Amino acid sequence: MRTRERAAPSTPRLRRMDDSDILARIREMVDAEHELRRKMQENPGEVSDAAAQLHNLEESLDQCWDLLRQRRAHREFAQDPNESQARPRQQVEGYLQ
Repeated sequence: MRTRERAAPSTPRLRRMDDSDILARIREMVDAEHELRRKMQENPGEVSDAAAQLHNLEESLDQCWDLLRQRRAHREFAQDPNESQARPRQQVEGYLQ
């Protein structure tokens, strides 16, 4: 029996998202981040791997914001925003701010 190949974990294949989908996802992640921070303050010892969860959320948020900026830039220069693609976390996290 042959197994199916999997995509690389850093570049998951998702359905095409428009700006409102991306913004909704950003809101969900921000809410999750706030909830996690609240839990960490209220019960610091009871949230296992909280730092890793928080780091993961922050990087995912950076990816979403980057994708949204790409889409807006494509639109501004009369290009198809659907050509935008989520960049790998390492690339997004490497940007200078």
